Amino acid sequence: MSFAVPDSVRPVRDAVHAFMTGRVEPAEPVLHAGGPAAAAALDELRAQAKKEGLWALGHPRELGGGGLPFLDYVYVNEVQGRSEYGQLALGTYTLQDSLMLHEHASPEQRERFLEPLVRGDISPSFAMTEPGVSSSDPTQISTHAVLDGGEWVINGHKWFTTGASRAAYTTVMCRTEQDAPPHRAFSMIVVPTDTPGYTIVRETPVLGLEGAHCEVRYDNVRVPASSLLGERGQGFVIAQRRLGPGRIFHCMRWLGQAQRAFDLMCLRLHERTAFGQPLAAKQLMRQHVFDSYTEIQSARLLTLHAAEAIDRGSEARVEIGAIKVAGARMLHNVIDRAIQVYGAAGLTPDTPLDRMYRHARAGRIYDGPDEVHIDSVGRRILGEYAAGGSWEFGLR
Repeated sequence: MSFAVPDSVRPVRDAVHAFMTGRVEPAEPVLHAGGPAAAAALDELRAQAKKEGLWALGHPRELGGGGLPFLDYVYVNEVQGRSEYGQLALGTYTLQDSLMLHEHASPEQRERFLEPLVRGDISPSFAMTEPGVSSSDPTQISTHAVLDGGEWVINGHKWFTTGASRAAYTTVMCRTEQDAPPHRAFSMIVVPTDTPGYTIVRETPVLGLEGAHCEVRYDNVRVPASSLLGERGQGFVIAQRRLGPGRIFHCMRWLGQAQRAFDLMCLRLHERTAFGQPLAAKQLMRQHVFDSYTEIQSARLLTLHAAEAIDRGSEARVEIGAIKVAGARMLHNVIDRAIQVYGAAGLTPDTPLDRMYRHARAGRIYDGPDEVHIDSVGRRILGEYAAGGSWEFGLR
């Protein structure tokens, strides 16, 4: 494959880039502040996106989305990621949940949740992580559900349920099979957030940033048996099918953030002078450009290679694990260098870099910490050799 943006995708990608740089990024100060003004600004951005045909581009056309093929959307996601508000403004914040429902939801669930989700009328949330359980070993999840007549009764404690405070429902991963093997013991259950017993304890700030990362308790939460998403015992299968492409999307959005930081850094190097010369004339400053270029380009090629593997039907476990680690490290490093170039100004809200830096650090933890992905990739590659094979890069 060519790693340049295909000609067929370029027009829509350019349109999204223009929308991000001309509409979304200038609105960030208002959106950061929150409150009614932020809500009105976001509503206006969403209305503009719909009017210009940029809404929900990655959602299947039969659901009311733009219908972009997976690889085409990957390239668009790269520029959409320039701002943390890109997904919200362009209606793709719900994509992972929409695709999950599209594959597994019952007709009733599709009508109640899926169609409004794609329109942007409601928001979803997804509950897997628990405060008392290492997320690197989800087989230890303790939230459980039992059938009582025609209802599931759920008890447990989740946190980092992102968006729960504004969501219409939460898809809860919980233990439903007591005697099954660990990876067949869990199911997904759809719980409306207004269900009695569903209590948001707090919105947990992350490195000082509010992001609706909610801690939620489930105290005898009762939902109909029909609230099961997919089959009993298939929670891990559903979660993996949700998280795999999702990690591709994360990494492509990180590339958009890295591009923005790289642009800011290079412009600053030309604008700022020290000791009678622009910073761009300093060798150590050029080192920042070189290191950032190589890391961005490497992460981009790794990510597109993983996306191509997914598009071919591969699970791409090694490729996805590798990009999750390499992409998060790359983003942190590039933003860190940009802050260094800006000096004291880079530590303030006068540039977007301070928020970007804090978001970047979280990337090394959510969707699986670096250490888990590193171990998994190493184990899988070594397994090829143990079985008498090899890892031939030119054939992967």
